[in-house]
Amino acid sequence: MSAPVVLVVDDNPTNLKLMAYLLQAKGYDVRTAPDAESALDVVRAEPPALILMDLQLPGMDGLELTRQLKASPAFRDIVIIAVTAYAMKGDEERARAAGCDGYVPKPVDTRALPRLVARHLGLDEEPVRS
Repeated sequence: MSAPVVLVVDDNPTNLKLMAYLLQAKGYDVRTAPDAESALDVVRAEPPALILMDLQLPGMDGLELTRQLKASPAFRDIVIIAVTAYAMKGDEERARAAGCDGYVPKPVDTRALPRLVARHLGLDEEPVRS
């Protein structure tokens, strides 16, 4: 069994690297995208099992991308977890209304993030390595 593919979408290179590193260290097959358009290209090429979606993206924001993916029969089953630095009252509700399956405020808890991803994928903390 191969490792689950996780897509990290974030326009901040430091956040992108950190989340990718944390998940790669746990055995996930990680893809990255700095914006919604790049994320769509990745999803179309190989749909991931889970997306960590920054809500504040240049151009199309993460909420709109989530709505588009959840509206598509081909992509609606992808687990999408919203990640945002601007955790304001009502943000989690807006993220869930757009179709997000979970919500994580930034800065991310480096110990909790891999556990959260595993839980949403129905796995033990570490995926099976191939």
